[in-house]
Amino acid sequence: MSEHSPELSAVELITEIARSLVDKPGEVSVRTAPNEGGTFLHLRVDPTDVGKIIGKQGRTARSLRTILGAVSTKLNHRYSLEIVEQARVDHARTEHAQAEPAHNE
Repeated sequence: MSEHSPELSAVELITEIARSLVDKPGEVSVRTAPNEGGTFLHLRVDPTDVGKIIGKQGRTARSLRTILGAVSTKLNHRYSLEIVEQARVDHARTEHAQAEPAHNE
């Protein structure tokens, strides 16, 4: 890990772990957003790789959160991991776009 800010180190850690788990590592991205008392890390992967990040019965996701909890303790800053499922976002946009013309008629 680099000698940059602690937040960047947490992002780099989650990014590298996620890239090692998925089939399309180029599609992995982690964005940060402040929340009360800490920082949210929004992990986004290709829709076909979401299952690999979540794992059976959520075990992989839980493990990622455990690692992030250890980082939070070491850096004295609370991090929370959210796995963003792109397919849901795209599906909602598609439904909204299809509903638009019906309202205009």
